[in-house]
Amino acid sequence: MSSGKPSCGETMTPGARASKPRALVVRRHHLLVRISHWLNMPLLLGLILSGISIYWASPIYQHDPNPTTGSFDPFADAGIWICAHVPWLHHYADPANWVYNHGSLGPYMLAFALRFHWLCAYLFMLNGLGYLAGLCIGGGWRSLLPRLSDARGVLQMTRYYLSLPYTILARRRPIHPNFRTKYNPLQRLAYFVVAVAGFLAVATGWAIHKPAQLSWLTAIFGGFDNARVWHFWLMVFFIVFVIPHVVLVIADGWDTLRSMITGWSAKFKRPEVSDHEL
Repeated sequence: MSSGKPSCGETMTPGARASKPRALVVRRHHLLVRISHWLNMPLLLGLILSGISIYWASPIYQHDPNPTTGSFDPFADAGIWICAHVPWLHHYADPANWVYNHGSLGPYMLAFALRFHWLCAYLFMLNGLGYLAGLCIGGGWRSLLPRLSDARGVLQMTRYYLSLPYTILARRRPIHPNFRTKYNPLQRLAYFVVAVAGFLAVATGWAIHKPAQLSWLTAIFGGFDNARVWHFWLMVFFIVFVIPHVVLVIADGWDTLRSMITGWSAKFKRPEVSDHEL
């Protein structure tokens, strides 16, 4: 019979087992949430590209025609400036449409852009319903609701992310603020705001598309012209959001990206942390 004592070859240093961190594998994202998340990328890209082509036909922001170029559209001004200051673009055939040629489906494509925009819009709405279903079925909606206690955590995470480039360049180990929640407070605020922005984008889109039939909705946004302004800046918001979102996911580590692919997250527990604390 074994005495229960380690043999000579099994000598253990006191606390050796306790010092080894344990991985806690948890389910993080429902399948519908993951599918809708990845589908949002091509759908938003299609909406933005077609939306800018629609914008070309009737710019929201206009100024008096430039006496030299005849331009009245800030996007056209930008294209003319780029072609004038970038050496290899000096002989570009249509400087006023440079931005539209490179940041949209192209000018002179209003009919196709409208049809494609609404195709993407209907798919975007269906995808949003799938996302909401995934949140409800998986219970993830609770993690997205902002809390009054999040203000301090938002500041901590903002300070962490802003200092991260310096920390990396200085070859220091970044110390990530510790939160015992699915999302840190800054993520929770950002994802909640994105969900609200998505709802407003759909609402303003319908207000523009059916201003007579949905006059009450158009009136909520201050009329047809103001609804277009809302819709335009919501587009800008999504463009601006994507860049830091990708950067911060990378900064958060492989586990964050993997969890949106597989649905599972592996977090390491400190040996002194008990199970009931997680």
